[in-house]
This record gives sequence, C-alpha cells and structure tokens, in this order.
Amino acid sequence: MNYWLMKSEPAAYAIDDLRKHKRTAWDGVRNYQARNMMRDEMKVGDRVFFYHSNCEVPGIVGIMKVVRQGYPDASAFDPRDKHFDAQSDPDNPRWYVVDVAFERKLATTIALTLLKQHVQALGDFALLRKGNRLSVMPVTKQQWDYVLGLQ
Repeated sequence: MNYWLMKSEPAAYAIDDLRKHKRTAWDGVRNYQARNMMRDEMKVGDRVFFYHSNCEVPGIVGIMKVVRQGYPDASAFDPRDKHFDAQSDPDNPRWYVVDVAFERKLATTIALTLLKQHVQALGDFALLRKGNRLSVMPVTKQQWDYVLGLQ
C-alpha cells in the first residue's frame, strides 16, 4: 500500500462534499507529474490525506482511499467543462483520474503551520518542500503515521 496527499480548494470540492457523495473521480488535475502518479502509481487500497488549500487554514482535513486506479479524465473531452483540454484526444488520453472514497474527516485540521513546526521529524515531506505546488504528492508510511499522531 502507498500513501498520498491530494489537495483541493474547499470552495471547489471540500471534505464535506466527499463525505456526502461517499466517492468521486479526482478530476481536473492538469500537471504531468501529478497525472503520472495518478495514472501509474496509485493503486486500489492506497490511503490519501485530503488537504484543503487556498483557504483560511490550509491543512489536512480528512482521509480517503483509492477505490479505482487511473483511467482517462472525461472532463478533458467535454467543451462545457471547466477542465476541458482541446488538445486531449480520447484515443490517446492526456489526463487521468482516480476514484477516491471517503474514509473519515479529522476531528481538527492538521494545519500547514503545525506541519511546518515538525519539518525535521517529517524529513523530505513533499508538502513542505519549497516551491512544491503539486496537487498530488507521495507520502511515506513514516510521514503518514507521524502526521496522524499530530491530531
């Protein structure tokens, strides 16, 4: 099993939306490195931190799991969708999604400011890397366990 962190702006899709829907396709990712992780590395059963970004208190707000491995992102082919990509071809898809399912909402947000106070213990935690703006990133088992211990 692998561990991940996936970001979403709560105004666009929040942990409470996932709790209500129970499952969703994590669509709209338009970064090749993040796409490659979703397409090639994420497997059914992998666990994922749900991270709220671009909000008053950015941080980890919940846990979800991968319930369907990477497949083409249909939003790329729909001209009415905000994630439409005119250069994406259904016969040779450029963008991929994974399906994730709600596991639980954390009792309190594990804020980015708190995570930054533990940078030494977290080692090379991708979220804390300077300049890293990826919306999908790997998390080691040790980092996963440590972060859960902060709640």
